[in-house]
Amino acid sequence: MTTATTERERRGIGDRLLTTIERWGNKLPEPFTLFLVLLLITGVVSTAMALADVAVTVPGTQDGPIEIRGLFTGEGLAWFTSNLGPNFIGFPPLQTVLTILLAVGVAEKTGMLAAVVRKSFGSAPRWMLPYVVGIVGVTGSVMADSAFIIIPPLAALVFKAAGRHPVAGLLGGFAAVGAGYSTALVPTSLDALFAGITTGVMESLPGIETTPVNPISNYYFNVVAALLLGVVCGVIIDRILEPRMVRQDVPTAQVDAGDEAGSSAGAGSAEVPEDEVGRGRAARGDQAVDVEAPNDADTADDTVDPELSAVETRGLWWSLAAAGLLTVVVLGALLVPASPWRNEEGGFLPSSPLLDSIVFLVFAYFMTMGVVYGRVVGTVSGMGDIVRMMSSAVKDMMSFLILAFVLGQFIALFNWTGIGAWIAVNGAAGLEASGLTGFPAVLGFILLASCLNLFIVSGSSMWTIMAAVFVPMFALIGLEPAFTQAAFRVGDSATQIVTPLNPYMIVILGLLRRYEPDAGLGTVIARLVVFVVPFWVSWAALVGIWYFFDLPLGPGNGIFLP
Repeated sequence: MTTATTERERRGIGDRLLTTIERWGNKLPEPFTLFLVLLLITGVVSTAMALADVAVTVPGTQDGPIEIRGLFTGEGLAWFTSNLGPNFIGFPPLQTVLTILLAVGVAEKTGMLAAVVRKSFGSAPRWMLPYVVGIVGVTGSVMADSAFIIIPPLAALVFKAAGRHPVAGLLGGFAAVGAGYSTALVPTSLDALFAGITTGVMESLPGIETTPVNPISNYYFNVVAALLLGVVCGVIIDRILEPRMVRQDVPTAQVDAGDEAGSSAGAGSAEVPEDEVGRGRAARGDQAVDVEAPNDADTADDTVDPELSAVETRGLWWSLAAAGLLTVVVLGALLVPASPWRNEEGGFLPSSPLLDSIVFLVFAYFMTMGVVYGRVVGTVSGMGDIVRMMSSAVKDMMSFLILAFVLGQFIALFNWTGIGAWIAVNGAAGLEASGLTGFPAVLGFILLASCLNLFIVSGSSMWTIMAAVFVPMFALIGLEPAFTQAAFRVGDSATQIVTPLNPYMIVILGLLRRYEPDAGLGTVIARLVVFVVPFWVSWAALVGIWYFFDLPLGPGNGIFLP
């Protein structure tokens, strides 16, 4: 058997596997329908359990048994019709996500966030570029889904300008953004979203004392994870991906649009069915984004200069100065002995008005820096521009608001029926009976999340499903909700870059075809798969270090319940 034949057989097996994953993944309904079905299933199951007089007692509490209540009973229907609006408005992530989003939207739409990325790339020496791409890409989740559009082409440009392979920068930037989406050096709206869901599901276990979860409950863990993943990503780009691009003689110059279109009609386009490529729905950052066909000229803006202009540099320095001034004001307010942001003992941990003000602080920093930058560069001329940018940010989140309607109903029903407590108590008992407790149970949870992430690319959807079961279950075996949330981040991101269901795979394929017109999804996945195992292993190892050394995850949040 010849080497070429063996290679074709290997490609055939890989293609069949990817096709199978894509086919089964496409059978999943879109998130709104999925949770509507789950809502109805929960209603039917809860009604059957209520008619059977099922009850559960939470170990370690003085409360009596929790009786399961059914949705399709008189009491249940009255509860549902009376609380449809409160269930939606009371969905925990709405308060934090929308508030932070208003400020992040201003920082993004003034150009401040993109300027930070470009400055980071443009000032890095040649040897450091892969590591800068890794760290900036991982932290790019602060820009939500736009990071997938901004960072990869910019990384390709700076790589080429430095005499390095642009495709390595392109794919490395995408890998860093996708595989590190759930962590960052700064708090993001995703932190607020996860924290809201985590807090909401703990209502299903009354009597269990847990530490409240807020947007910075995983902050210490996130900072270390972002730096670690950024370095790991840089090593892979530098030692594996870029040398492979050179060995494969991948072009470093973009082809003409006409040549690209002609070639894409051949073998490359066969790997991406036209009805799949023509449009996609993105839900990665819990926003829906229409993704155009990858051959469209507007898929990415390759004309963006990684070097900042004089006015952009001045705007960035003024925004940093404004952030420094704001820090002085905040510290002045906190450090006075009688500060109203201290708790009754005069401190800040484990709870205090300061920790309750995290959303305000994140909002204040992003808004201040965005507005100051916008005033200097001219993207903000008055309050009307700020309002327009905030309105645009909310508009970008409209699909999340619609999804939040059914998510809120699902979480509320799950808590009200008592099914969450029943699953948690019996699941914890099952884990103990099987001997799978402690860190092995955590690894099993991460592995399950990684597998589900191949099919459910929306972080909020998957965490809503998993948190409803695992947060209470792990609380019963002594783990803080904040730690379960931190472990979930590994599974939520590590496999994100190799699933054909990630709509931004279409975008990165379009960018890659500007260098390789015959590239297909298999090409992208084959080159990105080298990131998955190192990311997963290093991130899971970090979870293990936190677990075994009982390190603080964030201000006031630990690993084990007291």
